[in-house]
Amino acid sequence: MSKFISQKLNELEAYVPGEQPQDRSYVKLNTNECPFPPSPYAQRLARQAAGKLNLYCDPECGVLTSVAAETFGVNKENIIFTNGSDEVLNFAFLAFCDKDTPAVFPDVTYGFYPVFAKVNGVPYREIPLTASMEICAEDYFNAKGTIFIANPNAPTGIALSLDKIESILKNNPGNVVVVDEAYVDFGGESALSLLNKYENLLVTRTFSKSRSLAGGRLGVGFASKEIIADLNKIKYSTNPYNVNSMTAAAGVGALLDKEYFEANVRAICENRAYMTAGLQKLGFTVLPSSANFIFAKKDGVSGGELYRSLKEKGVLVRYFNKARLTDFVRITVGTKEETDALLAATAAVLEEKL
Repeated sequence: MSKFISQKLNELEAYVPGEQPQDRSYVKLNTNECPFPPSPYAQRLARQAAGKLNLYCDPECGVLTSVAAETFGVNKENIIFTNGSDEVLNFAFLAFCDKDTPAVFPDVTYGFYPVFAKVNGVPYREIPLTASMEICAEDYFNAKGTIFIANPNAPTGIALSLDKIESILKNNPGNVVVVDEAYVDFGGESALSLLNKYENLLVTRTFSKSRSLAGGRLGVGFASKEIIADLNKIKYSTNPYNVNSMTAAAGVGALLDKEYFEANVRAICENRAYMTAGLQKLGFTVLPSSANFIFAKKDGVSGGELYRSLKEKGVLVRYFNKARLTDFVRITVGTKEETDALLAATAAVLEEKL
């Protein structure tokens, strides 16, 4: 760092994104991307939008917002589009947390939450998961802060039922509850049905996972018109043209191509079951996942050792060197062929290590 960096950021530990190595060809199962390309319709609309890149994009994402309102059954005033769901999450930390309103989230969850809190200078409180790596809803009752719940949670993949989410909303009427649904399409219960019932609910989603647009960077938030106005106040004060024209067009295609979306989600869920069964046959403990990844461990082999050995064999998985997580690796669900490659490489590693 330079000597000029501000004091509040001097000791900040930045979020560490998943590896994107270019040194060789890998079976890439480390960053929860969709193994399938974007919808052909999404690609076509993006190419058409490229012809107008000399003009600023629509800051209101008007066409995309209209299509999203129809797709998700909400009003246009209840939607904000952002540069990935990370941006709307960051907006939430800015808008709804301060020195008297800390952020509250699990101790094992999306790694960006503590980073957002620190970079925005707000206090935060981490609530431990249970011994079975689950979120206990009652631990968040009367939390006296802005709550952030990834549902399904990351990196565990375990989902909270909708009635548990509602209980958290009921017991925190004076604070915003952010439900991060990045992985909800793979088996979780969405809180969107509660939107008109709770003024303190903010649901965030991403197009990076189930809609194959990780490289496009498109996220969305759903909330009351008042909360959306708060978020837009920050957006228009920082980066009003936050969603580029090609990404917005691709988002329209991704939403309208329902058959393609559903087929991909179905394939990933089937491959998740196949991967889980294959790893269990090799003696792994696999947490019950409702996401497009699994969290698994094998007695006798540390998570770090397994990660490094698989990388040597050309298979990338994610390892978190953090308390309670060191025994595990997180593995993105890929295609059937990628899963077979993972299982073969894992079997070889175990034969060498055990």
